[in-house]
Amino acid sequence: MSASSTDPGAPDRRGPARYLWWVIAAQPGRIATGALFGTVWMVCLTLPPYVLSRAIDDGLRPGDRGALVGWSVALLGIGVLNAWLAIMRHRTMTRVRLDAYFRTVRVVVDHATRLGAGLSRRVSTGEVVTIGHSDVGVISQTLTATGPGVGAVIAYIVVAALLLSVSTLLAVVVLVGVPLIVALIGPLLGRLQGAEAAYRERQGALAADLADLAGGLRILNGLGGKGVFAARYREGSRKLRDEGYRVGSAMSWIQAFGLGLPTLFLAAVTWLAARMAAQGSITVGELVAVYGYVAVLVLPVSFLIEAGYDISRGLVSARRVVGFLNLEPDPRVQGSAADGVDGPEAPSVLRDPQSGVEITPGLLTALVSARPTDCTDVVDRLGRFAPSQATWGTTRLDAIALDQVRARILVADNEADLFAGTLRSAVSGRRDPGDGAVADAIDAAMARDIVLGLPEGLDAPLDANGRNLSGGQRQRLRLARALLAGPEVLMAIDPTSAVDAHTEAKMAARLRTARAGRTTVITSTSPLLLDQADVVQYLVDGRVAAVGRHADMLADHPGYRQLVSREAKDEDEDADRAEAEPPDSAEKHGRPSLPAGPDLPSPSSHDSSDSPHEALR
Repeated sequence: MSASSTDPGAPDRRGPARYLWWVIAAQPGRIATGALFGTVWMVCLTLPPYVLSRAIDDGLRPGDRGALVGWSVALLGIGVLNAWLAIMRHRTMTRVRLDAYFRTVRVVVDHATRLGAGLSRRVSTGEVVTIGHSDVGVISQTLTATGPGVGAVIAYIVVAALLLSVSTLLAVVVLVGVPLIVALIGPLLGRLQGAEAAYRERQGALAADLADLAGGLRILNGLGGKGVFAARYREGSRKLRDEGYRVGSAMSWIQAFGLGLPTLFLAAVTWLAARMAAQGSITVGELVAVYGYVAVLVLPVSFLIEAGYDISRGLVSARRVVGFLNLEPDPRVQGSAADGVDGPEAPSVLRDPQSGVEITPGLLTALVSARPTDCTDVVDRLGRFAPSQATWGTTRLDAIALDQVRARILVADNEADLFAGTLRSAVSGRRDPGDGAVADAIDAAMARDIVLGLPEGLDAPLDANGRNLSGGQRQRLRLARALLAGPEVLMAIDPTSAVDAHTEAKMAARLRTARAGRTTVITSTSPLLLDQADVVQYLVDGRVAAVGRHADMLADHPGYRQLVSREAKDEDEDADRAEAEPPDSAEKHGRPSLPAGPDLPSPSSHDSSDSPHEALR
């Protein structure tokens, strides 16, 4: 796809073969040029044996120096021409592959954007990763068949014609032998395609497991499930390795046959030609030419086998891409931004009939479950990121205009992107709230030490997704951004999972103060957060089992007490660790933390009497 192009076109989603043809048809001029260079290059490779045979028969054997020099110069010229053709072929095919690569990337990214928030619920993270990382590259490599592959077929025909001028028997042997070699590879290509498909599926599933393990490490550790999940990942990794061995086995046989069979064929034809030369049926020069023709033929045969291998893998990858592109957005979740009725004018109760959760306006509500996904699912339904029968006041949530839902209900999770730019723009977004509002939000999220630890403060550059910050720092900035947005309803998914207990306690208190009088929902099992909640809703198997204050729930519900007590034990251990370690290593449960600068204040600096507005300017 050219640099100036912004529209990749409408992909053919009717099947993997049709998708590959669409990628080819999208750049006909470049494909034709690549096929032309590949064909001329391979045909020209057959010329040196002919020129060499003429140099022997016309110059060397009769002792004609002039003829020998003339044919030698011709051989040199053909070599230079072949070198130039090879360079141009390679450059053209590189452009062909890059066009296919970026065109596929663009259609996948565009479709992921159309799926929006529903993407993660329709396709696992691992599936998206393997499509974007592996399958796109395999599809682009498949287009190599359009250049050297076409040239290989034509070169095969040219070699057969040249041999026909030398010996009909040799020409027949080549015409029959080469298709036989390719046919012998066919079953191996089918085996490779099946093994490759199984490997890709397991690779996507394992990548999804790894994402789940990394994202839920704290909860798994608190519930004693980290070892179980790690064992499951090890087992999945072992199975993926076994599938990789199957793919490698098929590939090794294909490569062995791809090089070995043409070589054996070359030996057989050369032996036959040598016998004919000894019998006087052909000249010595023709013997040299036959050897050269068949030796050159090894390259086209190898290209044909490689093309079959690339196409086999490309169909597997294209099938996965087409499957992704055929996912349709759920109209109950997305729909048109402006279509729908108005939401309630005054703050109203949010209800999720599936779980029994009711969110009372103006309160800080905590959702607790031994399975974190149960709480996340409730938030997704109440935030209209998943199909549901949830209501807002007396109106179905999915009947309200989507732009109103997004403007008034904000779901803040730990996977939200932090875009590259300044720290100020990452927290402020599209608005310009002013330094005072930004300072208040950062202070409420206990993120002031991040700003003070950077030489440029709020104007410090932030890498894409905050990669130059630690996990705990990114989480606090995401919370600051959510608080600064000031939505009518804020739903925060485990907003303190990546910070130490000391910081978490202050974040909990400041979150309650910052959101006083407004509807706030948090999901957590941390007693430090639960103690600040106005009401706690305890879910068992996805349904509300108990509702009340944190202290009352501890006394009346053993399951809740056991769950939260495990969390409290973990936080006590974190607090002890925080006292024994420097402040900059206090990220929770071994989460990676970047070294702080020498002037980075300790957590106690959050209690400084200095005005937060002055400190952040």
